[in-house]
Amino acid sequence: MLMKKVSFLFVFAPLHLLIFANAYAQTPKLIKTIVVDAGHGGTRDPGATGQYENSLRSQEKDVTLAIALKLVDELKKQIPNVNVIPTRTTDIYQSPTEKAKIANEYKGDLFLCIHADSGPLKQGRRKIGERTVTRYKISYKGKGKRKKKIKTPYEAIESVYEYFKMPLTRNGTSVWIFAAHKTSAKLQAIMDGDENFEIEANGVDSVDSGLDFRTPEGRTIAAIYAKRFQERSDRLATMVNEEIENTGRQALGVNQRQKGIWVLQATNMPAILIETGFINNPEDERYINSEKGQQELAEAITEAVKRYKAQVESANNVTPIR
Repeated sequence: MLMKKVSFLFVFAPLHLLIFANAYAQTPKLIKTIVVDAGHGGTRDPGATGQYENSLRSQEKDVTLAIALKLVDELKKQIPNVNVIPTRTTDIYQSPTEKAKIANEYKGDLFLCIHADSGPLKQGRRKIGERTVTRYKISYKGKGKRKKKIKTPYEAIESVYEYFKMPLTRNGTSVWIFAAHKTSAKLQAIMDGDENFEIEANGVDSVDSGLDFRTPEGRTIAAIYAKRFQERSDRLATMVNEEIENTGRQALGVNQRQKGIWVLQATNMPAILIETGFINNPEDERYINSEKGQQELAEAITEAVKRYKAQVESANNVTPIR
């Protein structure tokens, strides 16, 4: 009985889409709103910090804000017909829940999350001098109950060391999307959103104002869209990685963090996270703190968004099948 019910739902879903294609006027999908999130923020959540010896001691929250603000400016300049929303413009704390809520309330079509990477640092040590210390040679005199412990002092020279954190050798920019096994969180984000949800029919996205995601058929369609959002996130992430590579910078590819990235899962839209560089690698820390590096990253991400936007909007310019 259960198998029959499941089969019915998956047969019903495409039929449901076809019904909506005839019932509602189709409006081509446009990228109208882009949400840019500067990761971390405030004294409560500084993120990663430069900690290796002779680092700039920069904090991730400051780096992400600087890059995010440049990205917002670049997107507005190069794509003036798009509404660009920053989650924060100052050094304030926002929980991942708040960040996702901002993106969902503004009905974002894309979510771009800016971060800086790090990793565990190894400890090094170096000799900085010597010092004279008193040590004791232990000997014993007598036997049995009369046996006594004798401590004879003597002077010895020992090395003095200082300890420090060694910098990471890994560097480069990576792009992350929510893991495939985390689609349940993305599904929940879709179901928690308002019901003016975009449904694709005949290659064109259109607005359905009557779909109830609490119904079995609605949940099935939401599941389809959770998967579709992941595919679109992967497409955009791939383009960002390509544009980073075009700058001559080390591009580390598109990744799925197995523990998931909650803010990417909870946004009702395609979403990516850019780890702009390793804050505990000397070369990367200087790069992501420099005006040149920040601007280069902002321009590369913007170029990828332009490519993605053109591809999505071009793909939607399809004559509906009658």
